[in-house]
Amino acid sequence: MDIRKLQRLIVDALEDVKAQDIKVFNTEHLTALFERVIIASGTSNRQTKALAASVRDKVKAAGGDIVSMEGEDVGEWVLVDTGDAIVHIMQPALRQYYNLEEIWGEKPVRLKAAGTKAGAKASVEDQEDDEDDALESPALARRKAK
Repeated sequence: MDIRKLQRLIVDALEDVKAQDIKVFNTEHLTALFERVIIASGTSNRQTKALAASVRDKVKAAGGDIVSMEGEDVGEWVLVDTGDAIVHIMQPALRQYYNLEEIWGEKPVRLKAAGTKAGAKASVEDQEDDEDDALESPALARRKAK
């Protein structure tokens, strides 16, 4: 499956269950294992589990593969591995503590807002930029501002 189609599918699945603060990062330059890291927050164990199930179901329905899912039993941090994309669904306290954006966030990806999704997040809109252009990470911007 095309990576842009896969990332749009995953973001749509997350938005369907009201995920918060969805971020998509291009990791092709960091590792050959996967092309995207997608990070989202859920407000409870139940919601993080539902978000992961939504991603799993939508990817499978579109003909994609789910390599593995981890953390569903507890629900504080659920990881969904689709092969080309890794999805981290975390509760806000864990997300802040582990700060995965610092590790993977060098090249944010901006997606076109879906036609039916009026509430698309600002971090995932209008991807017409060349993905090879280096974009500044939020952590780097904070360091420069100090």
